[in-house]
Amino acid sequence: MQKYNISRSSYFYAIGLSYKKADADIRGRFSLDEESKHLLLEQAKENDIESLVVTSTCNRTEIYGFAQHPYQLIQLLCDNTNGTVEEFRDVAYIYKNKDAIAHMFRVGSGLDSQILGDFEIISQLKTSTKLSRKYGLLNHFTERLVNAVIQASKRIKNETNISSGATSVSFASVQYIFNNVQDVSNKNILLFGTGKIGRNTCENLVKHTENEHITLINRTKTKAEQVAGKFNLIVKDYANLQEEVSASDILIVATGAQRPTIDKHIIQTKKPLLILDLSIPKNVNENVKELDNISLVHLDHLSKITDETLEARKAHIPSAEAIIEEVKAEFNSWLETRKFAPTIKALKHKLTDFATAELDTQRKKMSDFNEKQAEIISTKIIQKITNHFAHHLKDDDVSTDESLELIKKVFQLEQSQKSNV
Repeated sequence: MQKYNISRSSYFYAIGLSYKKADADIRGRFSLDEESKHLLLEQAKENDIESLVVTSTCNRTEIYGFAQHPYQLIQLLCDNTNGTVEEFRDVAYIYKNKDAIAHMFRVGSGLDSQILGDFEIISQLKTSTKLSRKYGLLNHFTERLVNAVIQASKRIKNETNISSGATSVSFASVQYIFNNVQDVSNKNILLFGTGKIGRNTCENLVKHTENEHITLINRTKTKAEQVAGKFNLIVKDYANLQEEVSASDILIVATGAQRPTIDKHIIQTKKPLLILDLSIPKNVNENVKELDNISLVHLDHLSKITDETLEARKAHIPSAEAIIEEVKAEFNSWLETRKFAPTIKALKHKLTDFATAELDTQRKKMSDFNEKQAEIISTKIIQKITNHFAHHLKDDDVSTDESLELIKKVFQLEQSQKSNV
């Protein structure tokens, strides 16, 4: 990417890992809870990182930011998670400049989601951007890029059918239950944890079953009561967890903890129990598989469920990509103008200096000098000249670099500091 005088740092990077190469265990090691995100941003600020946005979902953890070398961003991630640089190298991706920009567009538009057309990531990106702004870690380039990605995402959602049909991880969970459990309406279902996927799964269960035996438990009971109130469900105390697990036929775990909250020791029942772990990191210990009556299904397995809805969505990929290219072209056009903006600004200052000096000379020579009129005329002439140069530089048939150097040479403009973005 050419130098656009946007950042004092060197390059714009996107570094991270996703479901494509990293399994749930590795993604869990690199996941960032809210506290870790704040710590990462604080460290970035201390390390003089100019602009940075970090996202962490069940399917991916990514950092978009400026750095002289991607290792600066990788180290930030490893310092604030349980992952190591060696593990990162095995499964991660690093995109630079134009490739990093293209990657953010695909991620934000649902084309890189584990379930095609899932737009959940865009809300994460919005929230992360607001957080970066609070820390003073959002420069004009990054904010403009995020807004362009949001625009593309909105257009794709409204102008294509790539997100049509009830296909999501939460819906896939309900779909799996229907396909593997008989007489679902009469089964005892326990939702442990009120994370977003858990809440959505709960809503889908209520919508698609007539089950009146759905119980919610959360460490903070008031949060469970808020969810239960929407769907008229039963809420039990966290102290009753073992008792409720033993009474359940289906256990849905969405606790969002950094270590397992369910293991074999809490399960006292001998009857068949289906456990769906919808958490990253995994919140159900693998040792539950040692029990003969337990069936454990993790988020990754549910995400692989494909049906006619998902296949139909693939037909809309070309339309979505065309929208991305259109919005990205607008962003790149803005980026191109940033390339010569400092020179045009310097030119305007130089012309203003010329005008000020000449007005001062004429003021001394003329007794009836009209100060106001002279300033209006000179300002308009300066604006016309700078506009003329700007239009010239925007011309596709013009070598912008050569023109910029000529303007700087002719008007003896100071060389502005360059960067690689």
